[in-house]
Amino acid sequence: MLKSISLLTSGGDSPGMNAAARAVVRTAVYEGVKVWGINNGYKGMIEDDMRELNGRSVSDLIQRGGTFLGTARSEEFKTEAGRKTALKNLKTHGIEGVVIIGGDGSLTGGALLEKMGMPIVGLPGTIDNDVWGTDYTIGADTAANTIVDAINKLRDTASAHRRIILIEVMGRKSGWLAMTAGIAGGAEYILVPEVKMDLDDMCCELRESYERGKRYSIIVVAEGAGSAAGIGKIVAARTGIETRVSVLGHIQRGGSPTVEDRMKASMLGEKAALALMNGVSNVVFGFDAGKVVEINLADAVHNQKTLDPELVRLARVLV
Repeated sequence: MLKSISLLTSGGDSPGMNAAARAVVRTAVYEGVKVWGINNGYKGMIEDDMRELNGRSVSDLIQRGGTFLGTARSEEFKTEAGRKTALKNLKTHGIEGVVIIGGDGSLTGGALLEKMGMPIVGLPGTIDNDVWGTDYTIGADTAANTIVDAINKLRDTASAHRRIILIEVMGRKSGWLAMTAGIAGGAEYILVPEVKMDLDDMCCELRESYERGKRYSIIVVAEGAGSAAGIGKIVAARTGIETRVSVLGHIQRGGSPTVEDRMKASMLGEKAALALMNGVSNVVFGFDAGKVVEINLADAVHNQKTLDPELVRLARVLV
């Protein structure tokens, strides 16, 4: 069994990262293994910004969004020299393995460290739910609920003024957030980067529905499908209906994690710590059909997750 491991959160923050980190720390401490927390992701690894953690270090965290370890982008880590410095710092502290919580970019960094001989276990932490091999990523459920809450509020004002409202949400490459929240929030249209939408047809349908007495329409737009502001101008011009745009931005990343994110992040954190301490590495832990599964790290970072076609079909049926 390893005697000393470390933990970092990297990339964009997501609700539930703290719950996962808490589970890693407390599992390791329970097993008598030393845990080092690396502040500010790979940047902290290069700058030797680390501290030893214990059970009390992660008290009062499970209900908090964000990440108590902090996160930052690191261009230096992308260089071989930067990674050599990071590896040297880890070895100086006697660290024998690293748990990395983050999205595809963060896990890619972990794969590079693995090639240099440092055992790595990854956990998928991203609100986009776009990590290959897992149905679930930490923070996605909370972010989707935040969007649905916004849809509910915007529907009230849309109905009062008979407006069309476009809501821009995160998702440069993946439309999971937009599609899931759009369906759950009862949006009339959902625009995602994976599916081409004919704006002329959409505007024609919007016009006809208003002529039949419809009071409002909600359109959810993933940022990767185009600018909601630009699409909103097109919609207003082609329909003649008063149109407004709301860009949710980074509010989607914050907030207290849902029960699902707290529970699943905790389950993944325990699995990651136990696996790493017992010599398992080069893997990512995720969920498949409700059960924790082990995914090859290289497969997770080199394959692209696709949007479930059943969600696309359901959205078309329910419009």
